[in-house]
Amino acid sequence: MNTSNIQQSDEPAMAVVFDIRHISTEQLAQLGMQQIAYVKPVVVNGTSCFAIHAADGTPMAVAGGLDVAMAAIAQHEMVPAQVH
Repeated sequence: MNTSNIQQSDEPAMAVVFDIRHISTEQLAQLGMQQIAYVKPVVVNGTSCFAIHAADGTPMAVAGGLDVAMAAIAQHEMVPAQVH
């Protein structure tokens, strides 16, 4: 494998820093979209289930049990948050 074209840097990656008190409505809506999934109990066709939603409320899945919902969220490298 030819690695002569790969550039390596000893400098650390720069983190993006912003003041959360001054974010736009659009930025607030996107906050946590890729990291957080919400779980709430629902009834589907007379059966108790757990709905999984994205941070903006978009439905993503329905699981038969809370443990299955939490495992599915973790499998997708997201953090679960329960809605009561």
